[in-house]
Amino acid sequence: MGWIGSGGTDWAQRPVHRRWLLDQAVGLFDFFRPALNPDGGFRPLDRLGRPLDGPAGRVRQIHETARMVHCYTMAQELGLPGADRMIDHGMEALWARHRDPRHGGYVWSFDDDGPVNPTKQAYGHAFVLLAAASARVAGHPDADRLLHDVAEVLHTRFWDDAAGASREEFSEDWKPLGPYRGQNSNMHLTEALMAAYEATGDLAWLTMAERIARLIIDRHARAEGWRVAEHFDEDWRVDRDHAGDPMFRPAGTTPGHALEWSRLLIQLWQLGGQAQGWMHEAAEALFLHTVAIGWDRRRGGVYYTLHWSDRPDREDRFWWPCAEGIAAAYVLRQMGGDTRFEDWYRRIWDFTANHFIDHAHGGWFAELDPDLRPIERVFHGKPDLYHAVQACLIPLVPAKGGLVMGLRSQSGHSIP
Repeated sequence: MGWIGSGGTDWAQRPVHRRWLLDQAVGLFDFFRPALNPDGGFRPLDRLGRPLDGPAGRVRQIHETARMVHCYTMAQELGLPGADRMIDHGMEALWARHRDPRHGGYVWSFDDDGPVNPTKQAYGHAFVLLAAASARVAGHPDADRLLHDVAEVLHTRFWDDAAGASREEFSEDWKPLGPYRGQNSNMHLTEALMAAYEATGDLAWLTMAERIARLIIDRHARAEGWRVAEHFDEDWRVDRDHAGDPMFRPAGTTPGHALEWSRLLIQLWQLGGQAQGWMHEAAEALFLHTVAIGWDRRRGGVYYTLHWSDRPDREDRFWWPCAEGIAAAYVLRQMGGDTRFEDWYRRIWDFTANHFIDHAHGGWFAELDPDLRPIERVFHGKPDLYHAVQACLIPLVPAKGGLVMGLRSQSGHSIP
């Protein structure tokens, strides 16, 4: 797998590494500032950090809008000037452009002429909740309005109390769009529910997050030998044959999601007072199983997808599984994990710094081919701040809860 330095003080405790992480985060915040679209929302950026031309640059998707709000609340907590403007702009777009005043809920995408895809999707609403919760922690004046509105939609339209998870998608006027149920949307809803709990203190949010985790991980992933099933029918039976959108619903299993769940489970375990011991056990098992089957031991990096037999399916590398692996390795090490987690933290950061970070132009490349060359097959340009900046900032705060609250707890203290 390649040599890495071992032993000594953990990297996350070393002042030079912490300064490097903070510098990387600040660079990412600066890189994405030109994404602000004066006509509403945010524009995707090309590899040089310029707004994309053509149809790909005109359409603004809800998860991109909401993630920018969430991320720039972190920038605000760090004390970076100009973050407030990015938050304001995103909050306005969520309320005035994504929100459907006639039918309720939030449309998937819009352009300058109005809604492009008016469907209502759990994935998008999860990120609206995350944005609202983060904005509330940051003290934004419109946060409560957005939080109360999206909470009502989630409770009345999406939440299936019998299943303990969210339904997936609806038409503009709330007709169900098929029996599909998805792990991905529920994973991100778990993240958002924890953020809402931290922002409000309402235990109901935390209980919902715990129920999703029990269904997706304690029930299904445990039964599948710590493989995270992505696709289900309406009765929450695993659908091994589903092959949908390669960005959101690819065939097979997605190792990056197991790494992401590993981190989220530790956060959930901590927020719940460490009462549910299975979460810590599952977080370690998910991580160790995933790096055993999902890491390319010859060339490095996490395969995007695997067959159910654990053979690589799509051997391209996306940036976000490495980002999630970094964060998961850090929190597991902080929770008393052995030196394997520190070794993986270093290994994944080394790969990321060598192959994903664009040291010449800023930002991270989104995709690499199997020979580790940057490509643009699924993603155009540099589409994401969310995963990359969290990988940089999570190791700078105690592993005790969400990142925005963690940064707030560090206010007045020197992070590096």
